[in-house]
Amino acid sequence: MPSAPSTTSEKTGDGVRLLLAGDWSVLAGQQAETQADELVRAASGAKHATIDLGGVEHLDMAGAWLIDRSKAQLSAEGIEADYSRMQPEHKLLLEEAHYRVFETTKRVHVAPLIALLSDIGESVYGAGRDLIDGVGFLGRVVTMAAWLAVHPARWRVTSTLFHFEAFGFRSVPIIVLINFLVGAIVAQQGIFQLQRFGATPFAVNLIGILVLRELGVLLTSIMIAGRSGSAITAEIGSMKMREEIDALKVMALDPIEVLIVPRLFALLVALPILTFLADLAALFGGLCVAWVYGGINPEVYFERLQAAIDFSIFMIGIAKAPFMALVIGLIASVEGFAVQGSAESLGSHVTNSVVKSIFMVIVVDGMFAMFFAAIRN
Repeated sequence: MPSAPSTTSEKTGDGVRLLLAGDWSVLAGQQAETQADELVRAASGAKHATIDLGGVEHLDMAGAWLIDRSKAQLSAEGIEADYSRMQPEHKLLLEEAHYRVFETTKRVHVAPLIALLSDIGESVYGAGRDLIDGVGFLGRVVTMAAWLAVHPARWRVTSTLFHFEAFGFRSVPIIVLINFLVGAIVAQQGIFQLQRFGATPFAVNLIGILVLRELGVLLTSIMIAGRSGSAITAEIGSMKMREEIDALKVMALDPIEVLIVPRLFALLVALPILTFLADLAALFGGLCVAWVYGGINPEVYFERLQAAIDFSIFMIGIAKAPFMALVIGLIASVEGFAVQGSAESLGSHVTNSVVKSIFMVIVVDGMFAMFFAAIRN
């Protein structure tokens, strides 16, 4: 069993010879640390120091690091130090465990106002970069869609139908339930606020116009952004982490053609259909509440609904749906391709996908509202 680490010193003219012996390994623990500090004290005042490793019985990375740290401390004090009687394996360990001093950057104190302005600037820059990336990605998708239109045999029908089922049919229960409840809430609040003015029947007008123009497509798009948009980002991000996208490129397959176009086309078809079902569910929810809570029988409800809305109001809501689907699909795809090789990156980009999609859905809805207001529709 190796003995405990030890150091002795011998004066050699204007220098000193430091002799090491024993076990210089991690098992020595505090003893090796103490003896390494003793090396520096023993060479204090000398011009030259020779570290003799001939008596070292066992040396590992921890011991080599301590010895090399002592050598670096001697050099820092102006004492020229070198090694002697090193075994080849000891030399290799000392080279690999070379002691380094890592400089730490000093934290600069920034005024809160400057930091706030800096954060705002970074956010604006990030938003502009995302916009440019999104437009560039849209150009690639449009180019690929045009190429597939010319070469319809390359169209992936099975993949498109699979994603249409996932985004459309499997979303029907939650979409119908949410819009039914929202329609019921709008009806209850409309009746409660209007009955004090004796205008309870006008709650039907409120339900019809609000649901068909705004709430139906908006709620459906938000639900799809959270349900399907996050799924697209997670799927593409996972494929990128496992290098499956690189494998597609090696096989001379374009990821836009294989992964994005089927998903995007399925969203473009599914969202208008889901919006139509959402409108029906919300109107039915409003009917139930108007009948039970407001005393408006179904005949009166449908008569006032027909008088309050026309086909153009219905089409305003439906016309928004493809644009919402395009925004959701593009953002989800861009975030998916931006995933790096860690689970943290995947989670971050899935979160960004949902947040950005919901934000842009509301922005697009606001732009449509301004447009229709400008044309007085």
